[in-house]
Amino acid sequence: MPGKVLLLEDDRLFGETLVDFLEGEGYEVEHFLSARPAAERIYEKGGFDLYLLDVNVPDMNGFDLLRQLRESGDETPAIYITSARDKAALAEGFRSGADDYMKKPIDLDELLLRVEAHLRRFEKPGKVEVGAYRFDTERLVLYSGDEPVKLPKKMAELLGLLLKHRGEVVSTEEILYELYGDEHPGTGVLRVYINKLKQLFGKDSIKNIRGVGYCFEA
Repeated sequence: MPGKVLLLEDDRLFGETLVDFLEGEGYEVEHFLSARPAAERIYEKGGFDLYLLDVNVPDMNGFDLLRQLRESGDETPAIYITSARDKAALAEGFRSGADDYMKKPIDLDELLLRVEAHLRRFEKPGKVEVGAYRFDTERLVLYSGDEPVKLPKKMAELLGLLLKHRGEVVSTEEILYELYGDEHPGTGVLRVYINKLKQLFGKDSIKNIRGVGYCFEA
């Protein structure tokens, strides 16, 4: 489940503690000390699975930042982590579009449980982890981090088919029919694509069952 987290926290020491903890749990974290650079990073590239936001930070408070993101159509789950304790702040936090709210000092194990819970709720079924990559099974696009990896159209379709049957043997005949229909070019081009996928995911990622087909095991 680990994904990519944007952390907005102007307390450098506390922020580094959160970064170390979350990275130790497998998450990728980008830490910002003020709101404007965080907003610029989101608008320029996006790609985050969760926002952890302090409220009283330089440039713009966390409430206004999240409100702007929600108004732009950004539905990424967001958790406020703040020292504010009054009910008015709590209400404003949820009105601005927050999914959760934690008061400092926080328990790190509780934070992890909340992060996991919100990521499960917003998990996109069309995205699957493939080694160090992510594959969008709906758009047939492979990503390395936030950057798409250029694949020939038929190669992307082949990857999608093998992932759909991950752990199962898909016959050569079925693969060729799914990719090309009745007028397929033969097995030569298929072997080329298989070898290129092995270069990406490792030589043992796809098992060749001689005379039968292929199985994606990575």
